[in-house]
Amino acid sequence: MQYLAIFLGGGFGSLCRFALSRYNKFETLLPYGTIAANILSCIILGYAASLIAHRPDISPSFKAFLAVGFCGGFSTFSTFSLETFQLLKNGEPIYAFLNVLLSVTICLIAIYMGITLHKLSA
Repeated sequence: MQYLAIFLGGGFGSLCRFALSRYNKFETLLPYGTIAANILSCIILGYAASLIAHRPDISPSFKAFLAVGFCGGFSTFSTFSLETFQLLKNGEPIYAFLNVLLSVTICLIAIYMGITLHKLSA
């Protein structure tokens, strides 16, 4: 049952990421759609991790659906890496560095935000 939950969550997360990827079409060097997907996924994962830690009665299938499936499908390290590589390849090292700095820093803050949101709502 957990494999099915991961499969369904991953599919739903991937569809959400695809919808946000449309925002990468702006005339800008930073991939805002990918950054937004990763930030939102980190907020959700932080919230889910805190929820799961405080509610051991949550079903393993729901945990698998949300934390592994949805967040795994919604976030995208491979696309982030490719876009950073393309910035470097295109002679834009400052934007590549900015993409890495913003993504990692903001995503760590987003995890903290998700955990904090759960604690405030509990």
